[in-house]
Amino acid sequence: MKVVFLIMAGRDLPGRLSAALAMAANSVRAKRYEDLKIIFFGPSEEYLGELRGQDAENLRMLVDSGAVDSACVSVAEKFGVKEKLTELGLKLYPAGEALSKYINAGYQVISF
Repeated sequence: MKVVFLIMAGRDLPGRLSAALAMAANSVRAKRYEDLKIIFFGPSEEYLGELRGQDAENLRMLVDSGAVDSACVSVAEKFGVKEKLTELGLKLYPAGEALSKYINAGYQVISF
């Protein structure tokens, strides 16, 4: 099965963001899915640059492994975090286009 994690939780729900990053990292390490991709959208984008500890390590591993597809460019512009997200290694792309690409390719969406 192929899945895409749509991660929207941010400063408003830090526990949910932490759980999403941990589940994604553990899934990649254990090869639980045929393919796993991650799209960051909304409040999560504003919070990514503030991650510390295990959350920051999980994000780095997910970026380095190629699991992270992108963060939404429009949201990054709105929150003024484009530069920070690109410094973290994230590609910026319209979330609607990224998500529809995966849905049309048969991926199941898991949202956080």
